[in-house]
This record gives sequence, C-alpha cells and structure tokens, in this order.
Amino acid sequence: MIAVIDSGICNLRSVTKALEAVGATPCVVRTPEEVAACKAKGLVLPGVGALRDCVAALRESKLDATVRDWIAADRPFLGVCLGMQALFGHSEEGNITGLGIFAGEVVRFQRPPEFKIPHMGWNTVRFTQANSPLAAGLDPASEAFYFVHSFHCVPKDRALVLGETDYGGAFCAAIARGRCFATQFHPEKSQAKGLQIYRNFAALVG
Repeated sequence: MIAVIDSGICNLRSVTKALEAVGATPCVVRTPEEVAACKAKGLVLPGVGALRDCVAALRESKLDATVRDWIAADRPFLGVCLGMQALFGHSEEGNITGLGIFAGEVVRFQRPPEFKIPHMGWNTVRFTQANSPLAAGLDPASEAFYFVHSFHCVPKDRALVLGETDYGGAFCAAIARGRCFATQFHPEKSQAKGLQIYRNFAALVG
C-alpha cells in the first residue's frame, strides 16, 4: 500500500492512476490518522500550483510532521514537483518557509529572454547518482520527462542531487537521500519513462 497525500492542490487522479498502472495499490490520505489506517509502506507527496498553499495545507492537516518523521525513519518517500520544493527550508515564491527537511533554497529561474518561464514541456534529465533504484531501467545519461515550473530547488548539499536538467543552465531536477526521492518533473505526465519511475518506487516499497 502506498499513501498519496491529498493537499487539495495536486493532480491526485493522475498520480493514483500511474501507481495503479504499475501494479501498486494507492491509498489517498488527508490526515496522519488516515496514513496509519491504510498501513502504508510508501508515501507520495504530489503537488501543482503555489507552494505556499501546499505547505499551508500540510501544516493545517499535521501531515508536515508525518512527512518529516517518515523521511527521518528512511521509509520510502516520493515527492513530485511541489512535493520536492516543500522539502527545502525556504522559497522565493512568496518568501515562505518550507518543511526544512533539507537545507537549500527554492529560487525563480533567471534565464535569458529566449528561455520562457515557466519552464514547460519535455526536457532531458541526466541522472548523477550511480545505481539509484529510482532510475533503474532508465538511461542515466539522458531521459526525457515533462516539466511545468517557474521555480527550482538549489540544495545546499550537492550530494543530494539525483538528476540535472539544462534550461539555459543546469538545475536540479531530482534529489535522493536514502529511500527519500523527489522529482521536479511530473512522472505521471511523462508516459513510459515516467511510469518506470513509479514502477521503481513501487518496487522499493515492496
């Protein structure tokens, strides 16, 4: 069972359908009690829209503590888009404080005019951590995924970076530490390669 957090601003149906497509059993949760009740072995935090709303919803539901404790216990976790940005300490988007699980900033793209913001559409990811279970079955040098974002994460610790993408300069497209993973791109919108990400996460959950 994989718990999928419903923060009220996420593409919940797409994520649960992707998990079902790879043989996993998703359980939509809105409170810590629901996470416990579904006896989840994996936790997914998706999100689209404004980071302020995502973080506020997590704090209001007390799921912010659930996410912190889950990652601290090295239980399988996957953050998607805002679910990745929320893990950091501070964001320029609304000058908000994130969950602070990882040191770093979420900053707005500063790119030449020919690079439109938001960064939207397909782009390639280069996986930088050798033999990461999340990237199993994928070409570590170049795989295409779908992005929609105006802000990107800058981890303080470069060892946290799992994948990089170039958009007028390299930026962090995915992170990993232990069994905690997060992607700036949307695997659920990335066709076969995105489903491979969910398949790999489901395999890690077991």
